[in-house]
Amino acid sequence: MSSVDVYGLVGDDLDGANGAGGVWGRLAQLVDPTTFRPKLADDIEIRLFEQRWGEGYLMIANPRDLLHYRLAASDLGLLEMMDGTRTVKEIVIERFEGSGEIELTAVIDLVRQLYQGNFLEQRFVDVPSMVTRAMDPITERRRKARQFGRTLSIEWEGADRLVRWLYDHGLKWAFRPAVLTALVAASLIGLGFFVDLLRNQRFSVAGESLAIGFIVLIILDYLMVFCHELGHALVIVHNDRRIRSAGFQIYFGSPAFFVESSDSLMTDRRQQIIASFAGPFAQLVLAGVASIIAWSYPDWILSETMYKFAVLNYLVVIMNLIPLLELDGYYILADLIEVPDLRERSLTFMRRDLIHKVVTRDRFNKRDFGLLAYGILGIAFTIFSLWTAYYYWQTVFGDLVSRLWAGGLQTRVLLLVLAAFIAAPLLRGLVKLLNAAGRQIRSVWRRIEFRLQTKWRVEASELIDALPMFEDISVDALNDLAGRVRLRSIAVGQPVFRQGDRPDAFYVVRSGQLEVVEEEGDTGAGRQIRMLTRGESFGELGLVTGAPRAATIRAIKDAQVFEIDKGTFDHLLADMVHVPDFEPTLQQLVELRKLGCFSTFGTEQLAELLARGTWVQFAPGSEVMRQGDVGDAFYAISSGQVDIVRDGAVVNTIGQGAHFGEIALLMDVPRTATVVARTPVRAFRIDRDGFDRLVANVLRRGTEVSYAVTEELSH
Repeated sequence: MSSVDVYGLVGDDLDGANGAGGVWGRLAQLVDPTTFRPKLADDIEIRLFEQRWGEGYLMIANPRDLLHYRLAASDLGLLEMMDGTRTVKEIVIERFEGSGEIELTAVIDLVRQLYQGNFLEQRFVDVPSMVTRAMDPITERRRKARQFGRTLSIEWEGADRLVRWLYDHGLKWAFRPAVLTALVAASLIGLGFFVDLLRNQRFSVAGESLAIGFIVLIILDYLMVFCHELGHALVIVHNDRRIRSAGFQIYFGSPAFFVESSDSLMTDRRQQIIASFAGPFAQLVLAGVASIIAWSYPDWILSETMYKFAVLNYLVVIMNLIPLLELDGYYILADLIEVPDLRERSLTFMRRDLIHKVVTRDRFNKRDFGLLAYGILGIAFTIFSLWTAYYYWQTVFGDLVSRLWAGGLQTRVLLLVLAAFIAAPLLRGLVKLLNAAGRQIRSVWRRIEFRLQTKWRVEASELIDALPMFEDISVDALNDLAGRVRLRSIAVGQPVFRQGDRPDAFYVVRSGQLEVVEEEGDTGAGRQIRMLTRGESFGELGLVTGAPRAATIRAIKDAQVFEIDKGTFDHLLADMVHVPDFEPTLQQLVELRKLGCFSTFGTEQLAELLARGTWVQFAPGSEVMRQGDVGDAFYAISSGQVDIVRDGAVVNTIGQGAHFGEIALLMDVPRTATVVARTPVRAFRIDRDGFDRLVANVLRRGTEVSYAVTEELSH
């Protein structure tokens, strides 16, 4: 067996004799993130949906893990490029050639998210989670016990097998036209009989029930909820989709089964509407049958129980189909009007945008009025839902409660235990409300505490000092700056500032996650440019230019930011006069941001870009590059004009904001044209090595991107 002189290889490599063939060179090649070639797994499904407000969206499914992401429609081109033939860098450049913007973070964050979700052919191994589980092993039974303690819900992952067995062994006949017609007829006839019973007041909902009637009603009640969820599940299976899990929970104080039906999001909207309606339809059939029995046999011992069962069914159907809670009616409405996040949009508008529009006297458009109306009705219906939950339990358990309370100490204790179990979800809701109020109080206290404690200032100064723009700031200036910093808490959906606002501060992210969104028109649609996490800054270049904010920054996770107002920033500029490169560097960053190809870059990326490249100037008539020469750099024009000359003839003239030579960032190929300065030209130049390092550093950030696109739909 031959041996390998590792030490010799290392020594050769360190001496430069072995070059890229040495150990370090080989390791660098293996771990170079710019050479990663993302390839979507063969079983990944992609579906494009149109949207009434905006450009539409993509649903992408990982069928192995039943994981679903909702992406922007514009990401379709990116996904099509992930075929294993292109590196991440090549995707960035190819995307750049189509859009004119170098979307580093957008491309890299999407690749990372798809990789972590196992959407790529390259499988993701979550090493930190594996280590955590190994250090704190827990059985499946204990895990489910913990989940039940937190949520009062029990989840079962084998539901798909049960539903498929039921479908294959008889229930598939329910989708035959003849059987479906019979079910519709039973529900309609039963509804007619129920109206007759109601008009004649033959039975009483609140009357005393026999013990056997009470027991039967309890059994029928759980049958009702089970059939409701089974209706959803059967449609999903009928559409050849899968059920991720099912379970039991207490919802608004009522017992409920649930089906996790995210896979139905990959069907067309018509099928999604049918799947949402299938649950209430199953209840209509049950109510119809119960009404027919009660009407046909009024003297039977359980006829009043059948009547009560029909009442509860119709009540739950009405509650489900009113589209003001995230129940079946909501999903039906959202699919009909093609706005899948209707409730989220309305709540965000009510909490964040309404007051802003009123204060600034901004004009309300049709979308705003629709979201406002839906939000108000949703709040009112939530209150109504709590009342119906009370009515539900009063109807089902009213007699039992009275008898238990009158039965002595033991039955009263039993009653209190049952009440604690049933009221637990409401108590958790109250706890969440108190926690929200507590967060507001803590936020105010932190702002006070921030002024009183040194450690906050130390943390702020460390984050600011780590910013490339402030690397030369003096200790005295840094301490003074940290003493003037304010701490702000940003809730999910809350904007730090909006597109079009006048700049009055810049910010450094202390915790949480924010998104930069370029809004388009009055539709409320927007394009996510990049994500911001701890240590990243934003808004400082706006203070330099004084121009209105070019994008909206809002939290997608609860966040905290350090705020440095304009007065403090101006004071900092005055203190930095001893650093001759500080203000020119700021102006260069502003100049880079104005170039269209770098408009999506954050300040940190612009600073790194500036460090990797250089500003160059050309006199009129000078050659920037020559046709046939090997390309070695990319240029973005800040001012002036150049002629594009091919085979001795001028084929184009380009100027400020234009770019050329981008193919050189990918490979050493001959230039296809000569570029000659027509006027004095100032341009930014970056070579391939500098661009590779820029891409690699963004890839190595290791930022935990949490797309607000993961869809989990439970009926």
